[in-house]
Amino acid sequence: MVNQTLDKISKSGGSVLGSSEPSAVDKLETMMALSAMMNSALEKSDVRERAILAASNLVNCEATSLLFVNEETGGLYFDVALGDAGKELKTIQLERGQGIAGWVAEHNKPIIIKDAQQDPRLYKQADEKSGFYTRNMLCVPIRSNTTTLGVLQALNKRNGAFSKEDARLLFALANQIGVVLENLRLYDGLRDTLYSVVGVLVDVIEKHDPYATGHAKRVASYCKSIGKGMGLSKHDMVNLKLAALLHDVGMVGVPDAITHKKARLTEQEHSEVMKHIGYSEEILSNVKHLQAIIPAVRYHHEHWNGTGYFQRAGERIPLFSRIIAVADAFDSMTTERPYDLGKGYDGALKHLEDNAGVLYDPDIVNLFVNSKAPHSAKRHPLLIQRPKV
Repeated sequence: MVNQTLDKISKSGGSVLGSSEPSAVDKLETMMALSAMMNSALEKSDVRERAILAASNLVNCEATSLLFVNEETGGLYFDVALGDAGKELKTIQLERGQGIAGWVAEHNKPIIIKDAQQDPRLYKQADEKSGFYTRNMLCVPIRSNTTTLGVLQALNKRNGAFSKEDARLLFALANQIGVVLENLRLYDGLRDTLYSVVGVLVDVIEKHDPYATGHAKRVASYCKSIGKGMGLSKHDMVNLKLAALLHDVGMVGVPDAITHKKARLTEQEHSEVMKHIGYSEEILSNVKHLQAIIPAVRYHHEHWNGTGYFQRAGERIPLFSRIIAVADAFDSMTTERPYDLGKGYDGALKHLEDNAGVLYDPDIVNLFVNSKAPHSAKRHPLLIQRPKV
């Protein structure tokens, strides 16, 4: 119901019922749908346009806009503006206190303007530049705690003038937007901290194993290309990136004598290396926000035909693990180690194609091989320059 309601609003340009006034049920559905969407949003862009589309539907107006405070100047800028005048409005910058929106931001009060052209606070240059004629206006502040973040405004009620009920609805929506934007700010800070921690872990891996330099980042880059090609969500792309960067984090538990060895590993040494899977789980389980990627890391050595470490096969292997397996194999085959000259660029691609449906997910191999991602391997300094196979 959530997605159906929001899609309905989006396709209608903001109003479910066109020129007629939305019913109480329509308004309730819109508020519930928007609440669910905003509370699960990970990016500001996911919130802003849907929020003002919902605002347009809630109060049944011709145009809506979302303005944010410029932290340096204290003025306002149009972040999102819907309606025919939207593109032109986004070029306008208001000074502190300028226009009706500026007054609302400065006084932190919602306001209903019944005759906008007669109000001296109206910033008429916006109408002149956009060709839009503002008859009436409803404008409410967007706040987070004690800070005014911006202003949400609705222009030209389709049927008559804006009411106190419209003001209450828009004010409630603006309050919710403020809470969500503050949560996203905190989430962004947490995400930045998490990436910093991951960066440190990757550096530790590379210092422990000098032959792993750049490996995690290249694997993450290949995984990003595959994920985009598969149409993964933003949330999944974040987790895939983290899993790719940390797929070998447990290698820090493998003795230096093995990771620095300049000859092929014995069977016993190989068994020691495979213990890094368990070490990875132990490390990641201690970081709450990384626990979700443990399955991807745990099963990235599995084979499509079930001959891998845990003998999982086909789609029983987590999707992220299957993606990492292809990216990891390709990078390993296109970088030199003292004990392994690898297969080179063309040989690596041939290996993936020959083993699609055997060692690797055939759909992922096909997507990767036919993408531009493998070509970036030609630029990294350890690439093996070998004749075409």
